[in-house]
Amino acid sequence: MMAAMWTDTHCHLDAPEFDADRGDVVLRARAAGVAQVVVPAVEVANFETVRALAHAHSFAYALGIHPLYVDRARDDDLQRLREALLAHRDDRRLVAVGEIGLDHFVPGLDPVRQEHFYLAQLELAREFELPVILHVRRSADTLLKHLRVVQGWGGIAHAFNGSEQQALAFVGLGFRLGFGGATTFERALQIRRLAQTLPMEAIVLETDAPDIPPHWLYRTAEQRAAGVTSRNEPGELPRIAATLAELRGLSLDELAAATTANARAALPGLARLTG
Repeated sequence: MMAAMWTDTHCHLDAPEFDADRGDVVLRARAAGVAQVVVPAVEVANFETVRALAHAHSFAYALGIHPLYVDRARDDDLQRLREALLAHRDDRRLVAVGEIGLDHFVPGLDPVRQEHFYLAQLELAREFELPVILHVRRSADTLLKHLRVVQGWGGIAHAFNGSEQQALAFVGLGFRLGFGGATTFERALQIRRLAQTLPMEAIVLETDAPDIPPHWLYRTAEQRAAGVTSRNEPGELPRIAATLAELRGLSLDELAAATTANARAALPGLARLTG
């Protein structure tokens, strides 16, 4: 019987944490059954890097400006994003505009500038008929407000950690919700409840590697201060998925098939990629 094949809908493979062994990270992911990975950009400076990585490893990528980077973005970066989307609009590995969104958790960010960049990128996604990959951190209601106005092509609400009402509002607008390492923590009651009770069609899997490590990779603040690392990898996805499969009473094969179909529904460009 063929082993389960997985899709990691969110992995920052270009991150410096992978510089020393990026090729081995990809090999481990493939050996674990991760057949497809989506690599989102976070700023103009890494547009070409994520594109090159996607082509080098037969993965997919997204182009966008992350809310944590808008304060250092240039005013003309939105135009540079538009030019990149135009230049690569026929690139079958470009599957979304992302990672974009709002972050109301990190202190000191300019909320007005964040919202300006978010709204402008929604408009670009609609112009280029692409779904979006959303950063959602204590910002779901504001994100939804703009999505209702700039109705586009749906996408993924990455690392979702909101209420059931907010989750269903995203689903109603054509979005799937990303679940990853946080689901493996027994104390993440709200995330685990949503993972268990939301319609199966609403769920996609992700690692957000090198971030959001599952519980078996988690390190305390003291351990991190002492230099102990907790790097997440796309190869951890099947083990993360096992937690979700247990919560939902599904086999791994059933979950792999369902979440891969959901990923392709959220990011239709993935269906064109067979290698």
